[in-house]
Amino acid sequence: MLKLRYLLLLVLVAYLATGIYQVGPDERAVVRRFGAVVARPGPGLGFGLPWGIDRIARVPVRTVRQIRVGYDPESSGDGTATAGQFLTGDQNLVNVRVVIDYAIGETDDDLDFYVAARDRAEPALARAAEAAVAEWAAGRTIDQVLRTGSAMLPAWVMDRLGPRVTDLRLGVRVQRASVAHLAAPDEVRAAFEAVDQAQTAIRTRETQAEQESNQRVSQAKAIRYKLEQEAAQYRTEQLAQARADAEAFGKELAAFRAVAKTNPEALGFLWWQEMHETLDAMTGRGSKIKPLDHFLLNGELNIYELSDFFRR
Repeated sequence: MLKLRYLLLLVLVAYLATGIYQVGPDERAVVRRFGAVVARPGPGLGFGLPWGIDRIARVPVRTVRQIRVGYDPESSGDGTATAGQFLTGDQNLVNVRVVIDYAIGETDDDLDFYVAARDRAEPALARAAEAAVAEWAAGRTIDQVLRTGSAMLPAWVMDRLGPRVTDLRLGVRVQRASVAHLAAPDEVRAAFEAVDQAQTAIRTRETQAEQESNQRVSQAKAIRYKLEQEAAQYRTEQLAQARADAEAFGKELAAFRAVAKTNPEALGFLWWQEMHETLDAMTGRGSKIKPLDHFLLNGELNIYELSDFFRR
């Protein structure tokens, strides 16, 4: 009888010990009592009511998980090649595979939602991601999808998944989306690659032509600037020379008028001086000046015959 009592006491202690639980450093726990959530303890040792009354669900809130959505190149030959093929806006098919990184939220609501939807969280997240990819592909042509998909699709999926996951009450947070595979179907891939190469060559030629055009425009601008500077400098020099000549002429005119008042031969003196300077200048340029004696008539120089001589 005593042994039976000890046995019952041992069983009772073991049963009560089922209420002790351990939560890992990367986990949160959700304690449900008769189905209702009563606690959400963090890492460490916890105590609750024994099994059958309290149920402990440990949630790895700091573990990043991945799901792959869409086309799987490894299964393309097993009769499921159409899985992950999306229809573009111009009625073409494209193979897309997207990787979604997600983690369980750490708020109380996230923990409760995840515990309640643990079994359907990943399938629901995968369907939401597939819907976002299909929506993106349907709004673009095949060329746009193939050229910009790797850069634009992840941001599109992230923007769409956030609100949709919140509405689904899955208790998860999408952290990152990336494109793992994006290509035309194998049957037409060679043709699309040829077209892409041709388009790349066209863009290269266009870039080269634009660069050459910019270079020539820059050279033309440089030449124009140089000519403008030379013209401005020439204009400045000519204006300065003209002002100097006008000033010199004005001084000579004033001097002549002052001398002419007292010397009636002033005009003749001035004429001979100018002729002397002209003949000296012509001699300096290589002109051969013959003696002027036979142009003298009555002691004066025959200007008309002299001018005819120079014209000849």
